[in-house]
Amino acid sequence: MRIERSFRGISRRLAVHYLTNLGGEAVAEDRVVGDDWEAALSESTASVGPTLTLNEVEVVFEGSEETLDPLVEQFAQKAMRAGG
Repeated sequence: MRIERSFRGISRRLAVHYLTNLGGEAVAEDRVVGDDWEAALSESTASVGPTLTLNEVEVVFEGSEETLDPLVEQFAQKAMRAGG
C-alpha cells in the first residue's frame, strides 16, 4: 500500500525525527525505514497568500495497510501545527 501526504509548517529534518520516534530508522536524510514500512520525504515551500510562504514536506509512506493506517495517523498528530 502507498499513502502520500503533505504537511505544512514542518521541516524534513523534523519529519524524520518524528518518524524515528515512531520506530523508524533514518537510512538517509530523506528516507526512514521501520518494521513493515518505509517513508520517503521531500521538502519544498508553499505560498500562502501574497506574502507568506511555509515549508511543506511530502511524505510517501509504503507498507501494509495494517501498519500504515495507525502510523500515518500518529505521524499526522505529531506534525499538526496550530495557528496562533
